[in-house]
Amino acid sequence: MSETKSKTKLGFSAQIFIALFLGSVVGLFLHFFLREGFVRDAVIVDGVLNFVGQGFIRLLQMLVAPLVFSSIVCGTFAIGDTRTLGKVGVKIFLFYLATTVIAISTALGVANLFNPGVGITLSQEEGVSINLSEDTNVVSTLLNMIPRNPFEALAEGNMMQIIFYAVFLGLVLAKIASRVPVVVSFFEQFNETVLELTNFVMFFAPFGVFALICRTFTSIGFSAFLPMLKYMFCVVLALIVQCFVVYPSMLSFFTRLNPLRFFKKFFPVMTFAFTTSVSAAVVPFNIETMVKKIGVSRKLTSFTIPLGATINMDGTAIMQGVAVVFISQIYDMPLTLANLLTVIFMTTVASIGTAGLPSIGLITLTMILVSVGLPTEGIALIMGVDRILDMLRTAVNVTGDAVCTLIVAKQNDEFDSEIFAQN
Repeated sequence: MSETKSKTKLGFSAQIFIALFLGSVVGLFLHFFLREGFVRDAVIVDGVLNFVGQGFIRLLQMLVAPLVFSSIVCGTFAIGDTRTLGKVGVKIFLFYLATTVIAISTALGVANLFNPGVGITLSQEEGVSINLSEDTNVVSTLLNMIPRNPFEALAEGNMMQIIFYAVFLGLVLAKIASRVPVVVSFFEQFNETVLELTNFVMFFAPFGVFALICRTFTSIGFSAFLPMLKYMFCVVLALIVQCFVVYPSMLSFFTRLNPLRFFKKFFPVMTFAFTTSVSAAVVPFNIETMVKKIGVSRKLTSFTIPLGATINMDGTAIMQGVAVVFISQIYDMPLTLANLLTVIFMTTVASIGTAGLPSIGLITLTMILVSVGLPTEGIALIMGVDRILDMLRTAVNVTGDAVCTLIVAKQNDEFDSEIFAQN
């Protein structure tokens, strides 16, 4: 049975890689060899590819709220007593917080080293005016974690409020489980149902991946991002440092596990995150990989992975750090040390409760720019290249969730080394 499952899982990973490759090739062919017009743009790009790609994304988004809710309830209930949950919760939160601070610090360091905005000078009046701002501050961010109505939070897909309510419900169920066996059984069976529904939706993943990546390569021409190569280089470099220097170092130091083996097993999840650009949508695949390939217990991953998809946005923090330095340089508005510390603090706060949706980092970036007195019009300059960078940073986001989860699992005896050692 295990051999059959392994072959099926390998087949799925291979399908994702093939879809990614074919989508890239077909997309480049359509971009360079098929003339712009009704057939290419309206029928193929905005018609067939958009329907298949966005249809798959909607199927994933359809699963996110019930999956996160049921997983957190069952995960909290499985962990059991408040003391154990508090211990795990504090650890995972501190690791998520630490990786975010490291990510934004790395981004600021790389950006100040390479100065991506030097040589491009704009006055504030020359910027393109956009309206992405939201009335957001630290107090409102914290208050917004508490739902006025849990059903409204579920309907709107407010992840932080869903998690907040699910944790409380799970704790209560753990306390009174013997008195409400029917309710406990309902949530356990509901969680199994949602997981099975997820497996069914994932059958269509290769088709969705092909359509998404093909549409991206068909739509984005070199002229759209050539002038922004220095900015893109800084973001990509910081992402590489975070993913392939910071995370492996953490794994080696805290767990003594082989980082290469981890990345080999986890790479399909990174690829899937890259193509979808939706951190929350990768939660089911991330959990299954962590349980079946990495060896982390399901009760722990059911709690930490959905939580990480909501509050741990290392890749997004990196983009925001580089963007702040880039915008300050093109408007010739130098940042002081106090400004840089403010950016680190505000970026960390902004990552808590941020929805795991495509390009959501551009919206929270406005809050950070305002906090250091930079014009929000500068966001318009990076919009053209944000799609491709969003794909990369989503892959880093989900990797950070997995690394922190693995560390906490190893420290709390929720890790099976035999599964991790298997090829």
